[in-house]
Amino acid sequence: MTRRPAERLRALVLRADPRWRDVGLTLLVQVATTIPFVVPRDPAYPPATWTAYLVTTLGNAPLVWRRRAPVTALLGVVAAGSAYQLALDGPGQPLPYAALICVYSIALLGAPRVRLAVGTALAVLIPVSVALNSGTARELLFALFVFGAAFALGRLQATRQAYTAAVEDRAEQLERANRIEAEQAAARERARIAREMHDILSHAVSIMIVQAEAGPVAVRRAPERAEAAFEAIAETGRDAMAQLRTMLGVLRAEEAAAPRAPQPGIGGLPALVDRVRASGLAVSYERTGEVRELPAALEATVHRVVQEALTNVVKHAGASAVEVRLEYGPRELAVRVTDDGRGPARAPAGGATGGHGLIGIRERAAAHGGTAWTGPGADGRGFTVLVTSPLEVGT
Repeated sequence: MTRRPAERLRALVLRADPRWRDVGLTLLVQVATTIPFVVPRDPAYPPATWTAYLVTTLGNAPLVWRRRAPVTALLGVVAAGSAYQLALDGPGQPLPYAALICVYSIALLGAPRVRLAVGTALAVLIPVSVALNSGTARELLFALFVFGAAFALGRLQATRQAYTAAVEDRAEQLERANRIEAEQAAARERARIAREMHDILSHAVSIMIVQAEAGPVAVRRAPERAEAAFEAIAETGRDAMAQLRTMLGVLRAEEAAAPRAPQPGIGGLPALVDRVRASGLAVSYERTGEVRELPAALEATVHRVVQEALTNVVKHAGASAVEVRLEYGPRELAVRVTDDGRGPARAPAGGATGGHGLIGIRERAAAHGGTAWTGPGADGRGFTVLVTSPLEVGT
């Protein structure tokens, strides 16, 4: 949309350097004060002189510094005006333009004590100036009104600028806060995706490696078991690919309307246990307490915690058996995975370990306000992963 000429001119003026704007304002006032000199005068009055015009010009010149030194500019304007009034008999002016602009500038830019001093001085000088000129009440009231209006307009503009600056600062702070929040949200989402990718790929690859290593042995010793091992590898790969497609599909905007597979939950644990059991590890699964429906996010966390714990058993524990227990308490859910393997090699009970999987387990537990504990089993053998998460009353 094309802007009107007046809007373009205003935008151009606002973008200009303040010093050039002051020069332009000074020239505009000079044009206004020149008009009485070029308009023919009554023959009863003395003719306008170049000396009077020069003094008038000198009285306008201080406006160039009205932004940088408003009080000094006002003093210069008053001095030139006094000299003109007392020593010359030139054309008068309808309004003291330069003095009014200086008073406006002081009200806009001056410190409180400067404004008070100037206001007090004007309250004294205006009656004196009127008394030396016409001495009429009409001129006194008019002078008090125009100078008071100039001062009031300066204060209103100062208030408006302060309000605008506060609004812009607030908007900048909100924009900065929104940008930080968006960056933090993106970082959290990247961490979540990284956890999901790690859990899916680490579990699937671990099971496939175990089955692949067992395949040649099965072919030589028990050919009937080799087919089951290779089928387990294929099934694990297909499941991992399906989960990866679901996750990657969420990241593609063009597929936003495509159907999504549900997040894995507690209902998928038996199938997960079966896949691990097919690798030759004896896995038991048990749920105790009052089994109830849980939020989808918590169910997905439980599934991933069990998946990661079983993956660690397959990869690191050297175990022959592992027990998975879900314990539903009145106010919390406990997920316990215990194996009979070699146990923690370096980490003390309850201590942090350096693997991404256990870090992910702790992050998932913390996301639901829960805790994660890892350490040796009850008899000092094996390894236990225990995650507890609070449950809402009535869940």
